[in-house]
Formats: sequence, structure tokens, C-alpha cells
Amino acid sequence: QVQLVESGGGLVQPGGSLRLSCEASGRDISLYAMGWYRQAPGKQRELVAGISSGGSTNYANSVKGRFTISRDTAKNTVYLQMNSLQPEDTAVYYCNAQRFILAIWGQGTQVTVSS
Repeated sequence: QVQLVESGGGLVQPGGSLRLSCEASGRDISLYAMGWYRQAPGKQRELVAGISSGGSTNYANSVKGRFTISRDTAKNTVYLQMNSLQPEDTAVYYCNAQRFILAIWGQGTQVTVSS
């Protein structure tokens, strides 16, 4: 079974950029649909960006044009490049791997956008 470890979160000023990484171990990520979710205090967890096993991507409307999801199968890692960050992007970001009915989550990484 795949295990996921996120990294790359932190504090950034509005307009800044961060790149999140999700390193997978145990199984090949190309077998899974991978996604980045986020959860802000008092809000439900929401899908930010996803990449299918075939490589198709999808994004929440709120991040289209600013965030990019990608994967490096050689490193078994999925990335989320986040540009033009805004305070409303502040949340804990979680990596997710989905295959059939199996859903696996990472521990999350905090992203704080503040001046």
C-alpha cells in the first residue's frame, strides 16, 4: 500500500509562491489518481488539483491559472506549484492517492499566506 509524505509548506507573503511535494513509497503513483486537497479552519476539506493515472489534470476554479499539479514518476513524487498566493489560500494541504475505493492521505502540510 502506498504511503504519502508531504513537504514544502510554510509562511509566504501575498503574491508569493510555494511548491509542495508529495513523496510516495510502497507503490507506483502512476497506478493512482493523485490529488491535493486543502482544509482551512472551520471549513470542509476541498479538492484543489488532481492528476489522473493517465496524466489528465483538473483544478478548482479558485486556483485555475495560479496552481499547477505535476508528477515525476521516476521520483514517485507529485508536486503542487502555487503562484500568486493569497490569504484565502491559507490552509493545511493534504496529498491524496485514490485507486478504486481505496483512498490514502498524507499527514498534511501547513501553508500560511500573510504579510
